[in-house]
Amino acid sequence: MLPRWELSLYLLTSLGFHFYSFYEVHKASREHEEELDREFELETDTFFGGLKKDPTDFEWSFWMEWGKRKLAWLLLGHVVVSQLAILLAKKHRAWILMAYGVCACWCVLGAPGVAMAALHTIIAFCVAQLHSLPLSWLCSLLLLSTLRLRSVEEIQRTWYTTENEYFLLQFTLTVRCLYYTSFSLELCQQQLPAKRAACSLPWMLAYVFYYPVFHNGPILNFPEFFTQMQQPELCSPRHRLCILAQGLGRLLCWWGLAELMVHLMYTHALHSSTPLLEVVSCWTLGGLALAHVLFFYVKYLVLFGVPALLMRLDGLSPPPLPRCVSTMFSFAGMWRYFDVGLHNFLIRYVYIPLGGSKHGLLGTLLSTAMTFAFVSYWHGSYEDLWCWAGLNWLGVTVESAARRLLETPCIRDPLAQHLSPQARRRLHAALASCSTSMLILFNLVFLGGIQVGKTYWNRLFVQGWPWVTLSVLGFLYCYSHVGIAWAQTYTMS
Repeated sequence: MLPRWELSLYLLTSLGFHFYSFYEVHKASREHEEELDREFELETDTFFGGLKKDPTDFEWSFWMEWGKRKLAWLLLGHVVVSQLAILLAKKHRAWILMAYGVCACWCVLGAPGVAMAALHTIIAFCVAQLHSLPLSWLCSLLLLSTLRLRSVEEIQRTWYTTENEYFLLQFTLTVRCLYYTSFSLELCQQQLPAKRAACSLPWMLAYVFYYPVFHNGPILNFPEFFTQMQQPELCSPRHRLCILAQGLGRLLCWWGLAELMVHLMYTHALHSSTPLLEVVSCWTLGGLALAHVLFFYVKYLVLFGVPALLMRLDGLSPPPLPRCVSTMFSFAGMWRYFDVGLHNFLIRYVYIPLGGSKHGLLGTLLSTAMTFAFVSYWHGSYEDLWCWAGLNWLGVTVESAARRLLETPCIRDPLAQHLSPQARRRLHAALASCSTSMLILFNLVFLGGIQVGKTYWNRLFVQGWPWVTLSVLGFLYCYSHVGIAWAQTYTMS
């Protein structure tokens, strides 16, 4: 470990950069408020003292609107039904929750939504009876591709009166795809008749229609769901009430922080305005990048935190919530710890079946590339997503190559001989700062599009060379030290 004073200096520098750059973003938001209001129609919110709100993050606005309309009440209904089932019919709880999930889906998406979710599930189940992994994968990919067919989209839009209802159906069926894919692949791999009995159609429907994760995840693979639903870790009613109170308190804090961010900093609107992005100061540009990725993190603390709380009340263990992106210092860490449920799905059903690292360098590269290709295709297969997936594949590959190179005896031994452990730690942070800069840049392509990524690259790494670039890397060097210390503490705990 580094001296405490040195770690404290890195922490204070990191916090200082966060707060000052956020202040610059706030100042730029106020300076360009009228211009952004004309272009994006900022919303006035009386709850936050009349401050205007940036509504241009579609995902946040979409889920908040649905939460206020119906989803919050339906999730509350799930809690009531689940707790009554625990008290009165514990053995039949899975089927009671399945029936509630179908009814809740009917309330939100109507008969067409229930029919589509059930149809996809039954088709996947029938194909899985052939016990062929390639056929099950092909079936899932074809079902996913039907969601992007223009003719199918036009038919589905006629089922609803508003565009938001159609988008909710799309989100739901996209997430359900991972669930029936997990079940199908597990059924294909079961050889013993006793284990195949667990992979029955009723259990598949109970898994697919489990309501807390129905519309947006997180992802829980079927073996974990089946085991935990049969042997839930149930505590006393008083303890469950404490879990509910603590969980609601945390959710309220996260929601308040996210709302405060969209009221004080018009991050998404500024990223949507290329002319403004070209003229704001470098401090503001850095603050916008941090604010955008941090808002994405806080947003998913809420969006995944709600179903995770309900799962814990049901006696299930949800995937861990995303780790703070300000403590991420590697591509591998970002993929492993942000969306843990999706990462577990990708490793279990894509990376390892394709060979992973067992088939040498070429096999590793191919397995990783196919994993990122599936992620891009599942997210929507747009140009920005393919670019983002390709860049992340490149980042993971370069990181892995650098790690293997540093672990070779011809490099590892001289470093150990000539550098102290503290010096090697500082070298690690220096290399991690380069990785972190690319990690943030590539994820801005996912969050804002290719044009946003190009603007950052040109302003910070081309036009800003050398002083702006070195300043960014210097601040990220401090971030990396904080992230490495955080990771060590997290691992030891």
